[in-house]
Amino acid sequence: MKAIPAWALFALGSAFFAGLTALFGKLGVTGIPSNFATFIRTLIILAVTAGILSLRDEWQRFSALSLHTWTFLILSGVATGLSWLCYYRALQLGPLSGVAPLDKLSVVFALLFGVLLLGERLNWHGILGIALIVSGSLVLLLS
Repeated sequence: MKAIPAWALFALGSAFFAGLTALFGKLGVTGIPSNFATFIRTLIILAVTAGILSLRDEWQRFSALSLHTWTFLILSGVATGLSWLCYYRALQLGPLSGVAPLDKLSVVFALLFGVLLLGERLNWHGILGIALIVSGSLVLLLS
């Protein structure tokens, strides 16, 4: 039997914590502006990440990063921020059971970006997976 690769364990951890994020976000966004809730969440993430960097002694000089790295980390940060702002507003306006399935369409977008922008290959397994994710999201949304 093959061992589960480390990346798969971290990906499962990401999915688990994303599920908790949805639950806790829905409960926490009640009664305050969704943008302010996102700001508080961002501060917590900053503090937790700084603590992990310190514990693991992984701090680096910002000046050592290439322009390429800076460019794409900035773009990723902007995209993340916009995603979070949209997500918290959606949680504030709609049911968790509707928001979460639509949010998981990010998997479909990521796969398509990989194919269209990174030249990754999409075989019939990938196409079937995309179809199942889209149909599953629709089933959950419409139920």
